[in-house]
Amino acid sequence: MEIIDRLSNAGVVPVVVIENAADAVPTAKALLAGGIDVMEITFRTAAARESIAAVAKECPDMVVGAGTVLNLEQCKAAVEAGARFIVSPGYCEEVVAWCVENNVAITPGCVTPTEIMAAIAQGLKVVKFFPANVYGGLTAMKSLSGPFGGIKFIPTGGVNGKNLDEYIAAPFIHAVGGSWLCTKADISAHNFDKITALCKEARKIALGFEVAHIGVNTADGDASMEVCRQLNDAFGFETKEGNSSNFASSAVEVMKSQYLGDNGHIAIRTNSIPRAAVELAKAGFELDESTAKYKGDKMTAVYLKQQFGGFAVHLLQK
Repeated sequence: MEIIDRLSNAGVVPVVVIENAADAVPTAKALLAGGIDVMEITFRTAAARESIAAVAKECPDMVVGAGTVLNLEQCKAAVEAGARFIVSPGYCEEVVAWCVENNVAITPGCVTPTEIMAAIAQGLKVVKFFPANVYGGLTAMKSLSGPFGGIKFIPTGGVNGKNLDEYIAAPFIHAVGGSWLCTKADISAHNFDKITALCKEARKIALGFEVAHIGVNTADGDASMEVCRQLNDAFGFETKEGNSSNFASSAVEVMKSQYLGDNGHIAIRTNSIPRAAVELAKAGFELDESTAKYKGDKMTAVYLKQQFGGFAVHLLQK
């Protein structure tokens, strides 16, 4: 899997400022325990290079990158230490060109059309948007995604646990970056359990799982309409007729055939099917790729291979 895809699948890229290199590995392990397997260690401190090297060596499951990279010298030092991706607050042609030439993932800071066009010219599809709260946040990125539909953003600055759900649900957002998951104070105080808890909560928001509707299998169209009629008589759920199914309100889909699942299906919405697939795989669940539906090259719906109590599970992209 490409490093840039790992950032998206994580959903949240912790921006980590480490002042004591001895804290690097425990911090990485706290993030991993919270379900986040990427981290951006900033080059703001003297401990940055040693911290990156320690995580790269001792935490193979963690994708460690270097942030606040301002010049080519820092970039090369970070990569030599083990950084697998580079993040810069602005656009530096020299750094971007070197990373592209050496196949190192990079997300440069781009907040203007000119900067985005420079990134596109180098073949980049994901850029950092920093500081997001200063340069217009979601409104600005939505406007920029119009002319630059192939570009996605990683906003940093002003993103936190309170507004993460707004940011992560936007289709032009690749992932979000932030330091609220592991503040300098918590790292220094070794509040690693707190860091893990914050990561778990952020991961839950990034996945955005919610029940969309319940599907019920019936033998044919007449049987489907009879179930809808009963639900209408009992609860006043209006029927909406469809080709392969009917809906009784938006919450109950009544199939016109015995479709997937012994009894029917449970439809679950998520912010990102690829991100959900990674999370579900950790628990032993697999996607049934033969059932996938796409819009362009983006998967919009897919079933799991497993059933839950006789019900298939249908993942839907929000």
